[in-house]
Amino acid sequence: MTSLHISRHHAQYTWNRDYPPVIEVESGDTVTIEVANASGGQLTKNSTVADVNALDFSRVNPVTGPIAVTGAEPGDALIVEVVAVELDDWGWTANIPGFGLLADKFPSPHLRISHVTSRYAEILPGLQVPVVPFLGTIGLAPSSTGDHPLVPPSAQGGNMDIRHVTPGARLWLPVAVPGALLSIGDTHAAQGDGEVAGTAIETSSLVTVRILLKKGVYLRFPRLETHPVAQRAGGAWATTGIAPDLMEASRHATLDMVDLITEITGLDPIDAYLLASVAGDLKISEVVDVPNWVVSMHIEKDILDGTA
Repeated sequence: MTSLHISRHHAQYTWNRDYPPVIEVESGDTVTIEVANASGGQLTKNSTVADVNALDFSRVNPVTGPIAVTGAEPGDALIVEVVAVELDDWGWTANIPGFGLLADKFPSPHLRISHVTSRYAEILPGLQVPVVPFLGTIGLAPSSTGDHPLVPPSAQGGNMDIRHVTPGARLWLPVAVPGALLSIGDTHAAQGDGEVAGTAIETSSLVTVRILLKKGVYLRFPRLETHPVAQRAGGAWATTGIAPDLMEASRHATLDMVDLITEITGLDPIDAYLLASVAGDLKISEVVDVPNWVVSMHIEKDILDGTA
């Protein structure tokens, strides 16, 4: 087993099975990967809301790679074990017009720059969110040829934004092309389940993963073995949405959470929306009582109590 390193300069802005690999590894090898923040370097710790308006979307959400794995073939599974995620000391969270669950309610750009430590991210003065680093985008090349956009996830993974892909977790991915062609990007300091505003606390990082090949293990979609570090603890406020459509119910639960955060903290609604995106967890609470389903959003009371 060997250890290798990939610079963030090996960036790609689409998925494509024909990209040449940066390196080839054996099963069991460890790789350290430099990851740019989701803006692709367009937003910095000194950025303003004007920079959100000027984003070039052809350069957002870059991934570093690809990494070929010796012997990987369609019908195999690739296990990516997250060993470590070393974050930068700052991150950004934005409301991007036209993007997010409540895009119609919050049409104007907005930006918050967080100070990030090993324990918390301060998104506003006195407003601290627990830091749980994870990989927002981690995936393999698709089976079909040509360029495929990075933002939508697929059966090979990609931009899934599952906040449980933390150090200690193991993500299983279905191999679709020879060599698998693994790429990683979009690291976050904190995010709620659902990432409702479309962004988390986006930051650059140094990621270390161990790569394992499982021959003949067929997967339809990714699987994840989580680590306890990703679990939230403590009492929470929960709002609900009840509707015959899960997206509608999710919007209701999120809108009510924005109202609740505003009532408790005095934050402006747009900042409450960003807080819900980085610390509020959407949950499907019930899908059996026809015709209405229940979605809830939970946020820890300690986070809101610290802002009062």
